[in-house]
Amino acid sequence: MSMQRIAVIGGGIAGLTVALRREKLGDRVSLFEAGARVGGQLSSETHDGFVIEHGAEGFVARSEVVPRLALEAGIAERIVEQLEQRSFRFDGRGLVELLPGEAGRLLGFQVPPDDLGRGIRSFWQGMAELPARLALTLGSRIDLHLQRAIARVTPRHGGVTLLDAHGESLDFDVAVVATNARSAASLLGDALGAPALALQDSPLLSSLTVTLAYPREAIAHPLDGTGFIVPEPEQLAGLRAVTFSSSKLPNRAPADHVLLRLFFRPSEHELSTLSDGAWSERAERSLASALPIRGPAQRSFVSRWPNALPVFDAAQRARVEALETALRQHGHPIWLAGAAFHGSGIDAAIRSGEATTLAISSRR
Repeated sequence: MSMQRIAVIGGGIAGLTVALRREKLGDRVSLFEAGARVGGQLSSETHDGFVIEHGAEGFVARSEVVPRLALEAGIAERIVEQLEQRSFRFDGRGLVELLPGEAGRLLGFQVPPDDLGRGIRSFWQGMAELPARLALTLGSRIDLHLQRAIARVTPRHGGVTLLDAHGESLDFDVAVVATNARSAASLLGDALGAPALALQDSPLLSSLTVTLAYPREAIAHPLDGTGFIVPEPEQLAGLRAVTFSSSKLPNRAPADHVLLRLFFRPSEHELSTLSDGAWSERAERSLASALPIRGPAQRSFVSRWPNALPVFDAAQRARVEALETALRQHGHPIWLAGAAFHGSGIDAAIRSGEATTLAISSRR
């Protein structure tokens, strides 16, 4: 099979998977990422012995594709297992233990039912280890373009043309769109019309988390679980759930400290008007209403994800299917890859990337 010039648009885990697989098959791969780093919503920070997740905190425990990818990246030994299995709910007065999998069901996690209650796995220094190491593994083997946004993808005879944000045109044999759905609508709308533009209606949710660090003795509760959910978030100023990060996974905090992550579903107004300091104050007040806490948090880390979480309802699946059908019917060498199109979560994003790799091979 002859070498193909492959353009991958989007440097999240799905885009990196496609780049790795196609390069191994002998293709010349160019990966374009509008931001300053790869990884998408896999974003971690280490600070004075704390490991803070700004995005996804782990991958489903039954995943086979994540460990396989970690092995290829040389970090399989850095996978860590979940330490606790119990979870709780806040009943207005205190914490009550839940049945296995009940927390995920109550929060509406978009994962297969078999994954509920089975926990997660992660990496020693957070989920960002995986995309960072993949980028190092790919190294000079691909053309990695950070902070280079693509504005348009247009099919042409025998391939595709990309137009970047500065107006430069680049020709490739194949393009893989591994962005969010609304970005895909913008990239493909001029060429595909209605099937692509329909993705502008893709529902998205915003998320904001506040991670708080306390001395261990400041919290009287044993924190002997994965965390707790708040079935009525209005009871705690919009707080939906809390992860006991340093109990749930190893190496998240120094031995004499604890790390807790609080999840909010903010309105657009709250996201744009409330400062990090205001969110930290709200988080501390909410947490102190549910747990016995002495004194303020020593550190606070706020993570904002506006319009970042896809919602996979029947209408969204139909939109994606219609666009993919249009691409195949017209013979355009353009593929969609990632969680925005083929299911929520890291496992699904990687499997989407691998399926896209096979689909590109099958067209020839």
